[in-house]
This record gives sequence, structure tokens and C-alpha cells, in this order.
Amino acid sequence: MRFMPLAALALLSAAVPATAFAATPIAGRYVTEDGAGIVTIGPCGNSVCGKLTTILKKRPGAADTDVNNSDAALRNRPILGLPILTEFRDEGKDWRGRIYDPRNGKTYKSIVAKNADGTLAVKGCIAFFCQTQTWRPAK
Repeated sequence: MRFMPLAALALLSAAVPATAFAATPIAGRYVTEDGAGIVTIGPCGNSVCGKLTTILKKRPGAADTDVNNSDAALRNRPILGLPILTEFRDEGKDWRGRIYDPRNGKTYKSIVAKNADGTLAVKGCIAFFCQTQTWRPAK
């Protein structure tokens, strides 16, 4: 009989569902940290992605296509409309996926989280070394 209260407590705790945490939604339009472009983020099938939808500052001599891509078959893709964020999934407190840098043609693991002020903290990572940029909402 001494164990009856513990058994009741165990049954009660099993009946109460665990609270699932969801990351703050990141859909919207954001100006990159360097002000060079606007990335529009939204649903892409079963994940979230972001495409370069506006070029604000074109670098002198910069190509209009993805010439730095390591995959030669993709080098003719236009920069405008290029997928920058891909395969992002809600991981509870943040979003995790991949980020592509057309300036060097490389893809990195990425973590994105919405800050309280509406900006995005966008991290690109190689192993456990990460670099963070702040993207602000586009007007």
C-alpha cells in the first residue's frame, strides 16, 4: 500500500502530454547583412527554404549566373531566384538546414532563429565553427 501514491502519480504524469516547443516562424522577406539582396523565406514542400528574390547591390563585374558552383551543371543558374536556404526544419528553438553562398559556391550547415526584434540570426557552420549574420526584415 505504501507504493499506491507513487503509482497514481506515475499514471497521472503519463496521462499529461509533454509540451512540444516550436521554433518561432521565420517566413518573410529579409535583407542580408551586407545589404546586397533580399531573401524571401517560406514553405517548400515539407521544409522551409529561402530564395534570393531581389538584388539590391550588384558587385562590379559579378556574374548574373551561379558561376562559382562546384557542380558545373548548375553554373548557368541565374543568381536572381537562387535557393540560398534549403531543407530547413523546425528543431524546437531554431530552424536547421543548409545555406548556400554563391560568392564561393559552397554550401554549409545552417541554424536560423528569429530574434525578439524581428531580425534573423543566420549561422553558417563548418563542423562546430559557425559565423553569424543578422538579416533584417525588408520593407
